[in-house]
Amino acid sequence: MKVAVANDHRGIEAKEQIKAIVTEMGNECIDFGTSVEGPVDYPDLAYAAATAVSKNEADMAILVCGTGIGMSIAANKVQGVRAALCYDELNARVSRQHNNANVLCLSGDLIGSQALRKIVEVWLTTEFAGGRHQRRINKIAAIEQGLDPKTIKNNQK
Repeated sequence: MKVAVANDHRGIEAKEQIKAIVTEMGNECIDFGTSVEGPVDYPDLAYAAATAVSKNEADMAILVCGTGIGMSIAANKVQGVRAALCYDELNARVSRQHNNANVLCLSGDLIGSQALRKIVEVWLTTEFAGGRHQRRINKIAAIEQGLDPKTIKNNQK
């Protein structure tokens, strides 16, 4: 699996740890982030990594900024991206099982090293549950196309 990774100046340390985890798990890592200590605009980096997912150049992406909020907002503007801001293992698991998140957003300032490892491992290994959740994913895709999600009818419960 190819995993894009991106970070701003506040996520440098976390990105390096994430890259190590991703490769330890046998995945390929594509680095869109910065290694520069000075200020960097997170939307530029979020866009690059999220676009790689949208264009199927990467299977998933993990983005890090100070809180993870900015990366999440920016990444969710890219067509086909479902970015989830996660602060613990439960959020990470549910974001994959129920929402089929393809981008994980993390805080470089608020998540410790051990928690970061667990969140990344859980997120990368949890599968989408499908079923009734697919109906909701279809509705999210409809919103991206400018449609009212209530107009989407399908037979999945």
